[in-house]
Amino acid sequence: MDRDITTTLPATAEATSSYPRSEAASHAEAPLRGSVLVLMQFDVCEEIRLDVLRDIFGARTAEASFKKAPAYVRYQRPPVEETLEPLVLESGERLTGEIKYYDYGVVSLVFELPFAGTWDDLIQLSCRWTSDTSFDAVASRIARQKLERAAPALIKPYKGDWLQEDYFVFQIREIALPGIEGPPSAADLLAARGDRIAQVVRGETAQLSEGERQEVLQSRISYYPNDLAVIGWNAAFIYDTAAGAETAIQLLQYANSQLLEFRHYDEFLTRELENVYAFLDRGGTGLWSRWRTARAASKLHTVLLDVNELTERADNAIKFLSDMFSARLYKLAAQKVGVPDYKDLVKEKLQTAEDLYRFMVEQFNQSRAFVLELMVVVILIIELVYFFKGHPL
Repeated sequence: MDRDITTTLPATAEATSSYPRSEAASHAEAPLRGSVLVLMQFDVCEEIRLDVLRDIFGARTAEASFKKAPAYVRYQRPPVEETLEPLVLESGERLTGEIKYYDYGVVSLVFELPFAGTWDDLIQLSCRWTSDTSFDAVASRIARQKLERAAPALIKPYKGDWLQEDYFVFQIREIALPGIEGPPSAADLLAARGDRIAQVVRGETAQLSEGERQEVLQSRISYYPNDLAVIGWNAAFIYDTAAGAETAIQLLQYANSQLLEFRHYDEFLTRELENVYAFLDRGGTGLWSRWRTARAASKLHTVLLDVNELTERADNAIKFLSDMFSARLYKLAAQKVGVPDYKDLVKEKLQTAEDLYRFMVEQFNQSRAFVLELMVVVILIIELVYFFKGHPL
């Protein structure tokens, strides 16, 4: 059984309701209530056998729950998840956590801290946590402890440091605005606190320029009048109920896991292409050395097939169709974290690898044709020699 882990993460006394505040302050200065979520993801292996993992951990299947999406919009292979022991901060606060395993080799950890405070508290917390790296080491240690037991379920585990992504979600369920009775609408919230929301998403304590504020707030989406999601590249602000926010949180996890996969294959293809170029520079295009290109071309072609298959698996883990809200929310999240950019890089390198493969095969075929022609000429010369020896002039 895992034990509580005490860490050296930054204290958040001024930003959470777990710390003593005067009664007057708690009522007058705590217009926000919700949670802060820290998403840490690692690319650990080529594939995770989820059926084996369920047997090892007795973990549960994480079914997708998307707002206003048809029943058939689900994970093709639902990830497996389990609850983690609470993470204890230096300050004594306890963060609840869970870990999720995706079949394409990504492990996702989520830590949740209850929040109650002012906009200034939330901005200070965002600035501190989005620039701090303490969570990296803690999350990596927890993931490695878990994967030691999960070794039989891992296919081709990666050695050394893992690629990782972190993301922060500021999920606010209750907001009080001066002059507005009850829960404010998204329009009222943006009009009254749009500048503050932009600071939270950017992790900046200083006020942003009007252009930067507009840049942040244009990446917003709502389904009902009183819900709002503002998506940034490393943090998001969500105003919704706990159940309503679950759609955005799941899709942000999925988008970041895709980003990890495409980053991995971008680096992998870069190394493979460098090896091919080095081979060609060493004389791989010479007449006789071209015979060695057959093996190199075969290896490159295997890489192409593997990468195409594995990236397709990560890309199609969930299929969204048409103009449904979940599809638009996913596209917004994927665009902001950079999935399309890395996907394009992988496609370009796959095309370059395909062109190199064809070039190498062509070089090999030319060498083989030359040798065959040379053999025909040699045989013809031998026949002529024998012919003239047997029939002297």
